[in-house]
Amino acid sequence: MEQPIVGYHKDEEDHWVAELACRHKQHVRHQPPWFNRPWVTTPEGRDSMLGFKLNCKKCDQGALPDL
Repeated sequence: MEQPIVGYHKDEEDHWVAELACRHKQHVRHQPPWFNRPWVTTPEGRDSMLGFKLNCKKCDQGALPDL
């Protein structure tokens, strides 16, 4: 199920995590060639993706919101 990005934070390993409207969280890494997300590397890039919808596998599985 697609859910919009509403915010970000860094995890304990200093990786960016998107906070989704459904209250789930999803890593958004830029680690080519596996993950090509250069927008995650700058504040302007992250801000430009607020509202962008990511596929939330946790929603598809009926998982409770992340804490």
